[in-house]
Amino acid sequence: MEAPDLVVPVRETAVNEQLRYALRTWTANLPHRKVWVVGYRPKWLRGVEHIQTAQPGTKYQNTTAAVRSACEHPDVADRFLLMNDDFFVMQRQTEMPVLHRGPVREVERYYSTRASGKYLTGMRETRDLLVGLGHDDPLSYELHVPLPVEKAGMLEALNVGRHLAVVHKRTLYATLSGLGGERIEDVKVLHRGPRFPHGPWLSTMPDAFSNGMAGRHIRTAFVQPSPYEVAGRR
Repeated sequence: MEAPDLVVPVRETAVNEQLRYALRTWTANLPHRKVWVVGYRPKWLRGVEHIQTAQPGTKYQNTTAAVRSACEHPDVADRFLLMNDDFFVMQRQTEMPVLHRGPVREVERYYSTRASGKYLTGMRETRDLLVGLGHDDPLSYELHVPLPVEKAGMLEALNVGRHLAVVHKRTLYATLSGLGGERIEDVKVLHRGPRFPHGPWLSTMPDAFSNGMAGRHIRTAFVQPSPYEVAGRR
């Protein structure tokens, strides 16, 4: 089977060192055909495909528009991995597994004790939409790891959820497509301390990457520039 494309929505920012090191980990550990940067393209990037998109909305709206643009682009492979610019693949993979976070009701319970706002509202509205479509206890796929995607199925999911202000598109797509998969804990590191996942998947907040031990671990492990970096440019 041909290696998948990698699709990564990228927000407008000055340098994006997390993306630089994410690309180094993908080069080393995640077999792929092409990298598609959707949205903003940092000046230090080379050898990637670029789909320019406007980013006038919230971060949720902008990433949803980016995923739709990738799915509608004729040159993006029908099968791709949906990435973020802060996903690090720390160990060699032959094929990306499907991973989920457990039932949405459990993830909702976790977030409801810690935060409110648009993200939690979107989680509940996406869950209610799925329940109304006959998925009584849907799983959450809102993990900070790559997600295998089929273009046609994602476009269908985005159309089903297009009325939601914050659609949890990974969860909606994976549930409607019946992906199943294996349950893991999320791998996002929010702090500077020494406790972080040491398995194949890792993700960081900007401060944890720049100033924390998880970020130091990533930068130490991947000192070699990837083919996607303009030589000598930071």
